[in-house]
Amino acid sequence: MAKIFNKNTERAKRKSLRKKMPPAEMALWQVLRNRQANGHKFRRQYSVDRYILDFYCPSAKLAIEIDGDSHFTESAVQADRVRQKAIEELGIRFLRFTNQEVYESLDDVFDKILKHLSPLPS
Repeated sequence: MAKIFNKNTERAKRKSLRKKMPPAEMALWQVLRNRQANGHKFRRQYSVDRYILDFYCPSAKLAIEIDGDSHFTESAVQADRVRQKAIEELGIRFLRFTNQEVYESLDDVFDKILKHLSPLPS
C-alpha cells in the first residue's frame, strides 16, 4: 500500500506552510498544541495523500481547516469540496471554520472541536 500520510515529497511545502501560518491558524494552534484538546495531539500542516491539512488529529482521525478569503471564490469552493470528499473517503472526519469565526469566537470554535474528541484514557 502506498504511503498517504506525511509523504517525504511534501516535507518542504509543509515546513514552509508552518513558518508562515496565517494569524487565524496561529490563534487556533495556541489552543490545540500540547495536547490541550482532551489530551489529543494535533499536528499542523499535515499531509494526507496529495493534500496538506491545516490541523490533523491522528487519534481521532479529525481534520480541521481554517478558510480565509481565498476559499470563497466559486472555483475555490469547488476545489475544497473535491479535496474534502477525497479526505473523508479515507475515513477522516472534517471540520471547517472561517478566519472570522476564529477571530470572533475562538472559544466556540474550540468547543466545537472538543465535541468531536473523546477524552483519552489516563
